[in-house]
Amino acid sequence: MSEFEAFHEVRFPIAVSFGATGGPARRNEIVFLTSGHERRNARFADSRRSYDAGTGLRSLEDVHDVVAFFEARRGSLHGFRFRDPFDMKSCRPHEAPAATDQPLGMGDGTAAVFALAKTYGQGADAYRRPIAKPVAGSVRVAVGGVEQAQGTDFSVDHATGRVTFLPGHVPADGAAVTAGFEFDVPVRFDTEQLSVSLAGFRAGQIPTIPLIEILP
Repeated sequence: MSEFEAFHEVRFPIAVSFGATGGPARRNEIVFLTSGHERRNARFADSRRSYDAGTGLRSLEDVHDVVAFFEARRGSLHGFRFRDPFDMKSCRPHEAPAATDQPLGMGDGTAAVFALAKTYGQGADAYRRPIAKPVAGSVRVAVGGVEQAQGTDFSVDHATGRVTFLPGHVPADGAAVTAGFEFDVPVRFDTEQLSVSLAGFRAGQIPTIPLIEILP
């Protein structure tokens, strides 16, 4: 069974997620040479995000909700959706997603399926991040700069992030396919135990609730 087969399409308590801390991490290998120079190699092609949701707890009700969520996921067994408080849209945080935000590819007159992605940076140094968990109702798609209609021109698999153009609406050869969207991050608990103290919580001691991204 793959990690995504053991995935629950539910979102971590959103009030807690907006107070979480964390972000992307890279695994690079740096070798120091006898000449004094160094050689750097990327061990993984994609970044992997991790979060601490404990910093988002504001009340005992939040603690209750997180414990119930942890139990329902069987600890780290099942993945789930997490709303990254810093990076949740195809555009800047204060903007609304537009159908031309992110390039998905070029039509060839035959290909009907395009995977959602978000590009960071520009040119040869740009990093293209796969987006597997778009938010239902948020995906907007354009072909050649002209916005398409969901349900008529295309459909979206919100569990995989794939956009499928319907028969008669496949992008023509050379037509740019773009999209705008909101998205969640697929994560799991990175612990087998939650340790919460009622006395400690009242004293301002926030428990650690580690989450780790599941890469597709």
